[in-house]
Amino acid sequence: MRVIVVGAGVVGTMHAWHAVNRGHEVVQIERESEARGASLRNFGQIWVSGRAAGEELETALRARELWESIGELVPDLGFRPCGSLTPLRTGLETAVAEAAVAGPDAAARGYKVLTAGEARAKNPALRGAFEAALWCERDAAVEPRVAQLALKQALLASGAYTYLGGREVREVVAAASVRDDHGDIHTGDAVVLATGAWLGGLVRELAGPDLPVSRVRLQMMQTDPLGEPLTTSVADPDSFRYYPAYAGGALDALNSGQPQAPTAAAHRMQLLMVQRRDGGLFSGVGEAVV
Repeated sequence: MRVIVVGAGVVGTMHAWHAVNRGHEVVQIERESEARGASLRNFGQIWVSGRAAGEELETALRARELWESIGELVPDLGFRPCGSLTPLRTGLETAVAEAAVAGPDAAARGYKVLTAGEARAKNPALRGAFEAALWCERDAAVEPRVAQLALKQALLASGAYTYLGGREVREVVAAASVRDDHGDIHTGDAVVLATGAWLGGLVRELAGPDLPVSRVRLQMMQTDPLGEPLTTSVADPDSFRYYPAYAGGALDALNSGQPQAPTAAAHRMQLLMVQRRDGGLFSGVGEAVV
């Protein structure tokens, strides 16, 4: 088959990767010269710990498996099975972690409540006072700013892949054909639209006025190199409030007995942090739906 992939972010590039590895020819079209949206600006965390039980968790575990297997073929992805730690400072926070560890899918996530000493043994860079920590062994990380470029270079070497940057797809002209803003028509046996945060233009026309998605804005910050390794990802207990894996009576008690500060609650703020390969810390400090 000949597959037309519209969008060169992580979703489009993964479709291209799997299509090529199944023996198909791929043409990937990107409106920028190179993708530069959320796929390059996110944490790079493969986040299993907070996913809802059932299909969502199964998908997250499968995604982790795929990232790891592709990382063995493309080392520049920077795949690291680093796990994550959530330091716990209060009894209410610890109760949420203990409820998660008691859940039926705890083993699949690699959950364990560690003592403060055990957590510092896993991640000596942790500072400050905390009583315990939730460990999730299945969480991992990649390098988002280089992952897609590394995948693209591997795809180009396959001989079955063409990349067309600086072209915006304006129209689907047949079941498996698209027209770009240069007036060129690209025809295949299948078209995959993976346009990311581009919610106007073609996407809006195809979906109509009731496009069932929302734009999400994450506040990100990257520091200078830390000077020591952060051997795990780190999450703040406020992340419990915003991930479905932790829902239940213990979380209800946390929300009522230890509410967030008004500003943090208004912006649904939490803290997630991972270290980049250059030593800098990449952290997200808030989430707001726009």
